[in-house]
Amino acid sequence: MSRLGVVLLVAAIGCRGRAGGPAKAVEPMNADSPATELPHATMVARSVEELRIKTASFDRLFQIGEADWQLDQDKGEIVFTSPQGLVATAPAQIAGTYNTDDSTWLWAWDNPSIAEPLAAHAKLVRQYGQRRGIAELTTRKLQITEEKAWELAALTCKLGNHQGAYRGPAGETMVFITFGEITLEKAPRTRTKTPRPRRP
Repeated sequence: MSRLGVVLLVAAIGCRGRAGGPAKAVEPMNADSPATELPHATMVARSVEELRIKTASFDRLFQIGEADWQLDQDKGEIVFTSPQGLVATAPAQIAGTYNTDDSTWLWAWDNPSIAEPLAAHAKLVRQYGQRRGIAELTTRKLQITEEKAWELAALTCKLGNHQGAYRGPAGETMVFITFGEITLEKAPRTRTKTPRPRRP
């Protein structure tokens, strides 16, 4: 991809370079937003399609599917390091966790191992579910497929007005993380010292 193509792609999906300063927090969708009045099935379908498009863009930009990842709950941010040496940093939220052993989903708002500030967008989904009487959004633990877990993460991403979602493996558990505006930079190079030849 040309340099211009990368610049346009960055602008399209809301990334910033370090020179642009730290990413600003984006306000989540208001519970009374007109978008939340769409039929729920339509809302989910749009959320999934938007996430698919965004994920494809991030995959082209910094290979999100192959990148190493690290979540800092204290800072509330996720850091991706691509195979090409790009570092993408973004504010993070946790939608929920998916246990691959018993196919169960646990919402972040009822998971004691998740820092409370990182469950804010999951709570927003619960409020949305309470207004509409949708049990799967207000029940703390669900037995669902992984595909359904992606739908829940996509809805959390949309209601939270975030840029993307990521499934981070942690043993038998998958952590479904949504993230906001990305700050992009090159990974610092590690300098290796060339050993001096020893004198005989």
